Amino acid sequence: MRNERRVLVVDDESQLADLFATWLSAEWTTETAYDGSAALEKLDDSIDVVLLDRRMPGQSGDEVLERIREDGYDCRVIMVTAVDPDFDIIEMGFDDYLVKPVSKDELLELVASVANRSAYQSAVQDYYALVSKKALLESEKGESELADNPEYRELCERIDELEGRLDETVTEFTTHDDFVGAFEDI
Repeated sequence: MRNERRVLVVDDESQLADLFATWLSAEWTTETAYDGSAALEKLDDSIDVVLLDRRMPGQSGDEVLERIREDGYDCRVIMVTAVDPDFDIIEMGFDDYLVKPVSKDELLELVASVANRSAYQSAVQDYYALVSKKALLESEKGESELADNPEYRELCERIDELEGRLDETVTEFTTHDDFVGAFEDI
């Protein structure tokens, strides 16, 4: 079943881009772009994941990736390319890298994994913001005042709920890369 999660598939091989989009369409709302300029035109804050080819005429995938990061888009980027990785990838701002040919299962699994890492990062950041607020209140207010305050009790409930969600998510990480990837940007 499709939902509001969105993937932008960018590849100058239109048939391949369309195939990837079809594979993902059961779980994701997909869009395709067949060159770098079109990708940047379609990119907005609603895109969760970008699948990006490196070698394209006009703007390369490397240039598109650089613009995505410079413009501050908060999407995950997976390079899906026939270019074997070399040391130049060290400084690139992508989240994962697949070398073509790519199987359907491999693509679906990686997109889900990268999206889960992103959701986890956001939840961790929210958690620490709430815990910081709680600690500040506890340093300034007495126990009885805290216990009597409905906003403080709601804050504690939100923290407990987030802790539970984070614990569940951590148990879903199946590889070391999943775990490390969740903390890269924090």
